[in-house]
Amino acid sequence: MRKLLFVGSALAIVLASFNVIADGKATYDASCAACHVAGVAGAPKVGDSAAWKDRVAQGMDTMVEHAIKGYQGKAGYMPPKGGFANLSDDQVKEAVAYMVENSK
Repeated sequence: MRKLLFVGSALAIVLASFNVIADGKATYDASCAACHVAGVAGAPKVGDSAAWKDRVAQGMDTMVEHAIKGYQGKAGYMPPKGGFANLSDDQVKEAVAYMVENSK
């Protein structure tokens, strides 16, 4: 019984992760891709692991904070919520997770 409960819990966590990535992709496609495909204003391109390396090293909390509040760094400028004030903090967080996951 314990084994079944553990497997069920693990499966729920995995499925929740897939939902976050799927939701993050939708937000990315609609709001983030315009800059993160072409590298506008220094935006790291999704899939370019070298461009993401130092950002990822700062940790998800810092990346999410910069994405939500905006950030001016050496490499470029990130407007708050990418200029889409209508995005929720959770949508931004999910989009960041999607970009990181696809840039390793």
